[in-house]
Amino acid sequence: MSSIATPPDSAPQPEVSGAALHWHALEGLYASAPVNQLFDSRLEVLGEGRARIAFEVQERHYHAAGAAHGTIYFKMLDDAAFYAANTLVTDRFLLTTSFNLHFTRPVRVGPVIAEGRWISGRRRVLVAESRLIDGDGEEIGRGTGTFQRSRISLASLAGYAEALR
Repeated sequence: MSSIATPPDSAPQPEVSGAALHWHALEGLYASAPVNQLFDSRLEVLGEGRARIAFEVQERHYHAAGAAHGTIYFKMLDDAAFYAANTLVTDRFLLTTSFNLHFTRPVRVGPVIAEGRWISGRRRVLVAESRLIDGDGEEIGRGTGTFQRSRISLASLAGYAEALR
């Protein structure tokens, strides 16, 4: 992976459904977020209510005791759950209103996968969960978040709008 978030493939795509276009645009939104330029990661929307983020933990993410800092766990768990939930909302950007996480194992250098899954809600508040899996296939963290529709139009966000072109 590169040292920045990888944008979705911009090659011409075969005709796809409205949902697939929305999911592709969400991938573009993730790649365009300035914070994601700090991480070696890539979002893949797997379908309605499902998202996966591939992430590479590096020593620069460590706390003083030599393992990934909790901010890395939160970032990846929140993002995976957020994007899983936002697959169901095509007009508005969601905001995280609460997030609970559980650290189950320390992680060091190597690949990590964040898997997000929508649980409930479709109107105003959505609930999604996520988990982190290390390169050995072990779960290293888990979280559950609530996400609320904002007043921010997805179409007004450059990364989303550009991916639709």
